[in-house]
Amino acid sequence: MRLPSRAVWAAMGVVSLASVAMAVFSQHRWEMQPCPWCILQRLIFIGIGVLSLMAACLPPRGNTLTRLAGRLLAVLVTLLAASGAAAALYQNQVAAKSDSCDMTLADRIISGIGVDARWPDMFEVRASCADAAVSLMGVPYELWSLLLFVLMGALAVHRLFARDR
Repeated sequence: MRLPSRAVWAAMGVVSLASVAMAVFSQHRWEMQPCPWCILQRLIFIGIGVLSLMAACLPPRGNTLTRLAGRLLAVLVTLLAASGAAAALYQNQVAAKSDSCDMTLADRIISGIGVDARWPDMFEVRASCADAAVSLMGVPYELWSLLLFVLMGALAVHRLFARDR
C-alpha cells in the first residue's frame, strides 16, 4: 500500500509540530527545563513542520514549477533533518557531559534569531546541558529527537525520489 505524497508530508508536518508541543508540555508540566541544544532542535522541528505542511499543500499532479517546488521542499527538509540529527548527537555525546553550554553554536543561533526574547516560554534557555539531560522511558530525550530527525530525513529523501502515480 502506497501513501499519497500529500499524506506523507502532512503526517511529517503534524508529527514535527507535535514533538515541539510535547517538549513544551514536558518543560512546563514536568519541569524538564531546556538547554540551548534542546531549543535549537525545537526550532529545527518547527522548520521541518512548516516546510512539510507547505509540501502537503502542493497539488499532487502539478506543472513543472510545482514539481520543482516539491523537490526543493524535500531537499530543505532533508537538510534540516540532517542538521537536527547532528544537533541531537552533539547534545548526547558532548553537551550533556559538559557543565556549561554557554555561548555554544546553539546558544548563538538562538540569541541571534531572537526567539528567546520574543517567546521566552517556548524558546528561552533555562538549564545547562548537563542539567537538562533527562530521559523519557529510560531513553535520553535527545535520542528520541535523533530518531525522529532520522525518520523525517528518510521520508524526505524518499519523497524526493518517489514518483506519485
